[in-house]
Amino acid sequence: MTRNLTKILALSVAGVFSFCCAIAQPRLPEGYFWKKLSNGLEVVVIENSKVPLATIEIAVKNGAYTEGPEYSGLSHLFEHMFFKANKDYPNQEVFLKRTQELGAIWNGTTDVERVNYFFTFDRDSLKAGLKFMNAAIRFPIYREEDMKKERPVVDGEFQRAESDPGFQLWYGIQQKLWGDLITRKNPIGIHEVINTATPEKMMIIKDKYYFPNNSLLTICGDVKHDAAFALAESIFGDWASSGFNPHEKYPIPPFKPLTKSEYFIKESTIAQTPYMQFSWQGPSYLTDSASTVAADVFSTILGLNSSKLQQALVDKGLASGVYVSYSTSRYVGPVDITVVPNPNKLKECYDELMNQLSQWSSADYFTDEQLKDAKAILLRNSIHQKEKPSRLASQMSYQWCSTSLEYYTDLDSNYQKVTRADIQKYLSTYIIGKPYAAGIIIAPALSKQQNVASFFVAK
Repeated sequence: MTRNLTKILALSVAGVFSFCCAIAQPRLPEGYFWKKLSNGLEVVVIENSKVPLATIEIAVKNGAYTEGPEYSGLSHLFEHMFFKANKDYPNQEVFLKRTQELGAIWNGTTDVERVNYFFTFDRDSLKAGLKFMNAAIRFPIYREEDMKKERPVVDGEFQRAESDPGFQLWYGIQQKLWGDLITRKNPIGIHEVINTATPEKMMIIKDKYYFPNNSLLTICGDVKHDAAFALAESIFGDWASSGFNPHEKYPIPPFKPLTKSEYFIKESTIAQTPYMQFSWQGPSYLTDSASTVAADVFSTILGLNSSKLQQALVDKGLASGVYVSYSTSRYVGPVDITVVPNPNKLKECYDELMNQLSQWSSADYFTDEQLKDAKAILLRNSIHQKEKPSRLASQMSYQWCSTSLEYYTDLDSNYQKVTRADIQKYLSTYIIGKPYAAGIIIAPALSKQQNVASFFVAK
């Protein structure tokens, strides 16, 4: 992205092209080095000698967005099974023993558009660590006895989430926002699918997405890029390409635009504190990368204590908190407003939020000083997030999966270039006058006392 909207959109087109085609050396931050192996595996080395450690991560363009109902939650289960058995370490006991020998700190995550696995260990263990990663990513063994143990663990995460009123509200919003494609936005899955998963289904996922040409290997820490590239080539170079682009062979179905605003009230005894959520279908990186940046800046403005939104709701005692966010996504990122309303002023809080939304199109809704402050906050946050070398790989791979390496490189500077016109374009395209999903979770007695059904409805 560059100084104006036209140039930013032009870069978005370039980003789409780079996803589909062979690309030249991408633009990267200082100390970052990139190479694509002949099998399509992209390798990024980040030289950072702050501490004598190395972090390796493999990110795969997989996650909820690749899952129809029959596979919902299996990318998450696949992540858990990654740390079990493989060709070199035939059971979890020897796998874990090897992590101890390497002195490794390790974990993995499954999100909507990325699955990643990472190890951090002493820099002298880099070669051994890469071999360890290679065995796990390329040669997993899905034993029924391991799956029998792990299915309840993954499903247990789901059950714990369901005990949280915030999750129940979020899930209800997802049902309204995404309709019959909800599984493609919900990494945690479906109970029945998780609990009946088989080794054969794990192999289906592996054979669709777990290829070098759909993966990014990042080596970060007290390393030299030439030596790290040589190790990556020697260890991962014979990993066979799929011979196809998984996201062309298994295309992501388009998310249907909302045609009207939809409301729901969920009464639950676990909701001792009521919550409201309002969500829109926001921008996609593939079609409007400029607005993905403007969305972050505007959300940051709304989070300022001096913002009209905070003053109208929090300072006036109508809510104890109001939070606005956008989730950067390759395929339609949600824009969310979460409100913790004053239980005794639910209608007043809701009415004032609607009043604030009606003002977002006004040129004076935020000041030039607030725009400047938001940009400064985003820059400080970015600097802080990059202080710990072991976090760098994950920050970059998120963007590699959902945007591009150049988007990641330019993000800090592009935040500083966002104008009022960029923000107004984002708001007019995705928020102002557009349909949304709205929900409230509330204790039954409070719902009746405040007569929530009389006002929490689509107009």
